[in-house]
Amino acid sequence: MSGYAFTKYIPKPNLAGQFQQLLDLFKEILVYTSGDVAEALNWLTQLDQHYQITTDQYGIGDFISELEEKGFLQKNSAEGSLSITPKMEQGIRQSSLEQVFGKLKKSRKGSHLSHINGNGDEMDASTKSFQFGDDIHQIAMSESIRNAHIHHGIHDFRMEDTDLEILETTSGFQSSTVLMIDISHSMILYGEDRITPAKKVAMALAELIQKKYPKDTLDIIVFGNDAWQIQVKDLPYLQVGPYHTNTVAGLQLAMELLRRRKNANKNIFMITDGKPTCIKENGFYYKNSFGLDRKILNKTYQLSAQCKKMNIHITTFMIAKDPYLQDFVEAFTQINQGKAFYTSLKGLGEYVFADYARNKKRTVR
Repeated sequence: MSGYAFTKYIPKPNLAGQFQQLLDLFKEILVYTSGDVAEALNWLTQLDQHYQITTDQYGIGDFISELEEKGFLQKNSAEGSLSITPKMEQGIRQSSLEQVFGKLKKSRKGSHLSHINGNGDEMDASTKSFQFGDDIHQIAMSESIRNAHIHHGIHDFRMEDTDLEILETTSGFQSSTVLMIDISHSMILYGEDRITPAKKVAMALAELIQKKYPKDTLDIIVFGNDAWQIQVKDLPYLQVGPYHTNTVAGLQLAMELLRRRKNANKNIFMITDGKPTCIKENGFYYKNSFGLDRKILNKTYQLSAQCKKMNIHITTFMIAKDPYLQDFVEAFTQINQGKAFYTSLKGLGEYVFADYARNKKRTVR
């Protein structure tokens, strides 16, 4: 007998999709655990128990085995523990880039994207209104036609100079940036994790520069009682220590790194949540956590002025809202003629990316 027989459809489990879902979650947890695989897997197991992320066909044990097979984890032969591989480190940076840059593309921070227009040689994804003297070969036709349609309608279609938009360009010069990250104890005080967003921004910025601006340089500095340089691959493992805030040491190291760079465009991005509380004199630490210490502040202001003389532009991202701290940042910024953003942790990434893009467009003299 010919015909069709209908039965209940039971879909097969998408094990490949489940691995990717778990991988995305695992990479996020690794940032919070500073690269501690055992702790991250413990968190993941607890989340699975609570939210039933895995299935009877695919469990956490299968996920761990697949991580090893695909080169995301490696077993240390000595003690048998697991650690992340360079492939996983790169994956974490890529995830951070997608999170931060994706938000920026969806919602531009208009007041912070200061377009400085000029002749460049690399096309940008953004556009601007046409002005007399702009190169007509850079007219964005799709955007211009859309504007004409909106302004005049289809029945009286015409294009005027006010409808035209121009593709923006960025200058082809190299840029050198030092990112300073505060790892003093206050970055995890009062129940607020401030170091994890700072790490994500650093990883995202590093990935962006390596992918889109390979000629640019990015050096990363952490500062507590002292300051030292770290590599991009070290970022997932970064942790806060029992440190004071030696902003002076961070600036001194940043200036030394930028002295070696031959580029004209030099920037310091400083992510911090507090006031300078420490300097080092003759091998000894001078510390004062109670208010703003004049001795420490004056040394910090002196370095801000030196950076200005060296044409080093400082942008401070202050993730604290205390009025007296904002007064310090404003004075520090005014001396350098740089910029300061008082931002929440949620908006930190967007502001850093917007300002980096803005610096790529500014003319260096």
